[in-house]
Amino acid sequence: MKEFTIEKLKVRVYKDRGQMGEAAAGDVAARMRETLAGRERLRMVFASAPSQNELMEGLVRVQGVDWSRVEAFQMDEYVGLPGTAPQTRQFFLQQRLFSRVKPGTIRLLDGMAQPPAECRRYADLVRESPIDIVCLGIGNNGHIALNEPHAADFEDPQTVKVVELDKVSLRQQVQTGVFTRVEDVPRFAMTLTVPALMSGAHIFCVVPGPSKREAVRQALQGPLTPGCPASILRTHPDCALYLELDSHGK
Repeated sequence: MKEFTIEKLKVRVYKDRGQMGEAAAGDVAARMRETLAGRERLRMVFASAPSQNELMEGLVRVQGVDWSRVEAFQMDEYVGLPGTAPQTRQFFLQQRLFSRVKPGTIRLLDGMAQPPAECRRYADLVRESPIDIVCLGIGNNGHIALNEPHAADFEDPQTVKVVELDKVSLRQQVQTGVFTRVEDVPRFAMTLTVPALMSGAHIFCVVPGPSKREAVRQALQGPLTPGCPASILRTHPDCALYLELDSHGK
């Protein structure tokens, strides 16, 4: 494992996806135990994409975490798909994590609701009390959650908003096998905004795969700009970025 820091961001590079996921899951679990030792409940936000598979598997295996005291939020959701559709973000989380660890409270976005009203409803839930842990990834275009480069706002006054997916994100959903055709991918989604994500006390960012290499480079070495939304992670007081050799590119 190689470790270094860029500004405030802790970067850890592992040999492969398996080692990366296991390490990230171990660190997330340790933080969960530490937080629950001094508090009745823990509030967490989870990304939902194939890039998070190894993290999810690791979290299922960890011991000594009382998931019944966890309030779990999803990070984003497509507009216009029911929660039972296998392409939805919530279906992914339910299958990969929630049905297996059984959080005490699960907060889901309703893709079939009227988006403005649903964003307000979900924002109220998110703002009820501080978020303790955020588990996220970075998209091929540098997005975090679905804050696309054209829509990301580091000073966004909203907590949850509707965004239009850009062409890179639409293609990514097909490349990762979530959808079979670009034409099938919903054009709009609801997402936690950048300030909502950055409000988490602890952020764990897991980014595997060669398709993420340029986005990672921009996030670590490029300017601090909404043009690469992930670049904001360099300013968070406690964020760790987990990479493997393909995504790091060195």
